[in-house]
Amino acid sequence: MLRASKVFTIENPQEFKMKLLHWSEQFREVVFLDSNQYHQKYSNYEVVLAVDAFTSIKTDYYNAFEDLHQYQSKTQDWLFGYLSYDLKNDTEALTSKNFDGLAFPDLFFFQPKKLFFLKENQVELQYLNLCDDELEEDFLAISNTNSICDFVTLREIKIQQRISKEAYLQKVSKMLEYIHHGDIYEANFCMEFYAENAAINPLEIYQKLNAISQPPFAVYFKNNHQYLLSASPERYLKKEGAKVISQPIKGTARRNSDPILDEQSKAELENNPKERAENIMIVDLVRNDLSRTATKGSVEVEELCGIYTFKQVHQMISTVVSQVDITTSPVEIIKTTFPMGSMTGAPKISAMKIIEELEETKRGLYSGAVGYFTPHGDFDFNVVIRSILYNVKNQYVSFSVGSAITSEATPEGEYEECMLKAKALFEVLK
Repeated sequence: MLRASKVFTIENPQEFKMKLLHWSEQFREVVFLDSNQYHQKYSNYEVVLAVDAFTSIKTDYYNAFEDLHQYQSKTQDWLFGYLSYDLKNDTEALTSKNFDGLAFPDLFFFQPKKLFFLKENQVELQYLNLCDDELEEDFLAISNTNSICDFVTLREIKIQQRISKEAYLQKVSKMLEYIHHGDIYEANFCMEFYAENAAINPLEIYQKLNAISQPPFAVYFKNNHQYLLSASPERYLKKEGAKVISQPIKGTARRNSDPILDEQSKAELENNPKERAENIMIVDLVRNDLSRTATKGSVEVEELCGIYTFKQVHQMISTVVSQVDITTSPVEIIKTTFPMGSMTGAPKISAMKIIEELEETKRGLYSGAVGYFTPHGDFDFNVVIRSILYNVKNQYVSFSVGSAITSEATPEGEYEECMLKAKALFEVLK
């Protein structure tokens, strides 16, 4: 379907961004993507908002990528949504039998009636023609929206740890046994924190989480009673024309308020042999994944083990790119690289089997991806980490944290890394 488009100039982009987010709450389906003005080589927009499904697809993992391919090919429009980690079961002979308190569909995408692209002091509205008479009216309504809401404090929630510290240390020791036996080189091991009978205000929690971290791939996602509040720093996969870009993160160091100690922490991360080894292993895995759809000889590492600074942590990020043929389906590129190597391990299938054995929670949307397809078959997806998931109907709140286990890992050290990653999530749920 055709879209009507209009560009408006705005005086205060940061204030307008918050007005836009609050205004979006009236809709059943919302995807709000915020780069937090973190400009990098592959940035396109500062904020993208998609609301109000005209069409949608929701399915479990069985035949999910084929269903998505059919949907994407048929609509040839903007599509927003998510891929859950458990789509691994569609591509390999794998299962997901662990506990699931959230009960999200494995895959959900929708074709939005209304789209907003914010860049610098301009916002572009793209509406399906059936809504084009609302362009001016909605812009005025957003401009008059109160961006500062007084949230009602809901009842205090009690966060529990799915795997005790003692059990965590035992499980990491077991994973190290698998590594020493040569079954795997590396695996990402995660544990869940959760609250039952929980009532939270998702918008308030998202705003707090985003303010603490200000990451480049933040997401506020709503599908009726299901919410994702994400402060992700990581891009999973992006396609721009014939170019495919993957930017795995492996390697984390704590920030310090003392500038000298902060620089020292950054330098220690850059030169840490364990962190570099973790990152390079995943780079090799990503290169292998991208080669499955790449034109011959086009896979290359654009940046290896670059150090990037965020509000909470320093991260080690690599960039791997490839070229694809114009006839290659965008869904095929995703299918052959999913789930992302940074959240699985190497070799990938063995790692996923061991993850399933040792973890106690179905990952679901955690360590999946949220993003969009363009009408021309480009796409951009994040990695769902540093995120809170909430099912209003089940009154269940969940967040998970993980780390990469290699032969150099110590169970205590990995536990500390997980607790560092959980810190911001605990803070916002207090």
